[in-house]
Formats: sequence, structure tokens, C-alpha cells
Amino acid sequence: MSIKIRPVLNRADKKRFIDLAYELNAADPNWVPPLKADVMELITPGKNPWFEHGEAQLFLAERDGKLVGRISAHIDHLLLGMAPEKGGGPGVGNWGLFEAADRDVGTALIAQAEQWLRDKGMTSAMGPISISVWDEPGLLVMGHDHPPTVMMGHHNPIHQGWIEGAGYAAVRDLLTYQVNIVERFPPFVQRIIQSGERNTRIRVRQVDKSRFAEEATLILNILNDAWSDNWGFVPITDSEIAYVSKKLKPIVYEDLILVAEVDGEPVAFMMTLPDLNELTRDLDGNLYPFGFIKLLWRLRKPKVTTVRVPLMGVVRKLQNTRLASQLAFMMIEDIRVSSVTKYGATRSEIGWILDSNQGMRSIAETIDAKPNKLYRIYSKAL
Repeated sequence: MSIKIRPVLNRADKKRFIDLAYELNAADPNWVPPLKADVMELITPGKNPWFEHGEAQLFLAERDGKLVGRISAHIDHLLLGMAPEKGGGPGVGNWGLFEAADRDVGTALIAQAEQWLRDKGMTSAMGPISISVWDEPGLLVMGHDHPPTVMMGHHNPIHQGWIEGAGYAAVRDLLTYQVNIVERFPPFVQRIIQSGERNTRIRVRQVDKSRFAEEATLILNILNDAWSDNWGFVPITDSEIAYVSKKLKPIVYEDLILVAEVDGEPVAFMMTLPDLNELTRDLDGNLYPFGFIKLLWRLRKPKVTTVRVPLMGVVRKLQNTRLASQLAFMMIEDIRVSSVTKYGATRSEIGWILDSNQGMRSIAETIDAKPNKLYRIYSKAL
């Protein structure tokens, strides 16, 4: 039977686009249903401020009148202005949000995304990225045996062969690390922390949720500076900072988001979230009619097995210094204690971390964290 691929044209198509992932992943015990309202925001101009500097086209695949796959093709105009050695540059387009019933459907969808990018003047395709590097970048190629944590993707392992069979080569790996947080960190780390606590120049504080918009701006400005030399970095715009601030506020816990100051200047931060996937998994992606009430109740005093550190940064002028590591370990220890005593967590997941980021990988390994998932970004000349 022939495969027909058509563009998503309206809200009803977007709903089909979202629902298809639930159907195709229903048999995977480790796939966690995302909240459908969040996915709808992600793909909707006017809701997601990414569309202020990006454009996208969603596609659905049909066979014999039945939906069998989906994909997005998109261009981030900020990425086009980044240096080629950092994963950007003129002509770099992306695709993502990839789901397919079989290899034939997957191959056809990738070819459709490539053609859309060619028609827009792109000369290479990089993916999967859903939709930006700040959302869910990369294909899961290691760690399928346990569920993802909040804001991380989970993919059918068969996708790897389809993507590589379509001519794609690995360009970058993103790692997550897991660590047992019930036990104290090694004595060497404890001595570094204690030395920092005696340093009167250093102050580690919690964020103030009552003025979280201001705190989020502070944190994300540090992030823009700290990550600016990283591969794949795209600066977070003012509109995106405001959007993220609003989205995060309901799930912010002050003792899990810390700012480090040196001589009164904010120079580092660490953001940790309870693994919301544990709190939403049984909602099957639906907040209404009763899921919203359940989630609000669970968020009042969340108890989780895992916390995730999605973002951490130290300003560039301090990177690769002993002070930077000291600040990191101090924040990690404070959050470790809160995670165990207040939220009941026994495990933390750190990342993602670029495979080339030896500084952060060294910090993770020093606290006996081990890689538990690997996400791969691929590229192909068009």
C-alpha cells in the first residue's frame, strides 16, 4: 500500500499529530505519555516563543487511510547565525518529533522533511531535535531499559537503524548521569565543600519564588553566558525567558534551585526538578477533567524517587577554575540533602551533558555518577 504524506494544516491535524505518539508507543513500558497540552503549546506559533525566530512544518503519514507516522521539519534562524564548528551556520535545518510504524514510513517521512528543508534553501539536515536544543534534542541510543525523567525523550530503539540507513552520521552525543544521593559524596568532595563553606566571599542561596520572574531572568542570563561556547548553543531570547519563567513557576521548589554568589555577584546556578514524570505518568497525557486536580494535589508536597538536574552553569570568566568546581559541589550537596530529606528521592539524574564537556563530566564522575542514557544527534548533507 502506498504511503501518503501530508502537511498538518489545522488544530485537528495537530491533535492527530499528538495522539499518534500515544498509539505507536502504547506497548513500550518505559515510554512516559507527555502532557498533551504541553505538546500542543510546543508546536503552536503564538504559544511557543521559539516561533519568533523559527519556522516549522509538521507532517503526517497515512497508509490505507490510517495514520502511521509523523515528523517535523524546522529552521531556527538563530542557529543559522551560529558558527559551523558549534553546530550551526548557514544552511543548517532540523527535523524531529519523529514517530513511525515501520521502516518504510520512517524513511518516507525523513525524505519529506529533507525536501521541505531543501525547498527552504537548507544544505544540511540535523536531527532529531524536537523542536529546539532546549526541548528534547537527540535520539535515545542507550538507556531504553528505564523511563526518562522530566523533559527528556524516549524513543523506540529501532529508530536508530532507520536514521542511519537514511544516510545520517552521528555528529554529537548527549549524556545523562545517574547517582545515588542517599549516601554522602566521597571525602575528597566533602573537603572541597567544607572549604567553600568557610570562604566568606561565597554565598549559596535559594531562589525567591515570590519574585521568580526576576530570579528566572538572572538564572537564564547566567546560562546564556555559561553555555555560549558550547556546541549547539542557541541563546534564549527575552520572550523565551519570560515564557520559561511562567511555565516553571508551578513546579519550582526554592530549596532545589540555587544561586551561588562571589563577593555579592551571582556567578553560578543549579536547577533541580522533582521527576514530574512520576507524578503525571498515570494521567495518560490528559489534564482534564480530573488530571489537573490530581497533579495540583501531588505538586503540593511531591514525593519522588528521582530528581533531575536539567540546567547548571558557571559564568565563563570562572570556568575551568577551582572555584567553579567548588561552587558546583556546594550546590550539589545542598540540593542532595533537600532531595533526600524533603522529597524522598534516592537517585538524581544529571544532564544532559555534551560528550565534549569534560569539565561537567568530570564533576559528575567525581561524585560517582555513572552514564545511564545517551542521546545522539545526527547530520546529513542535503
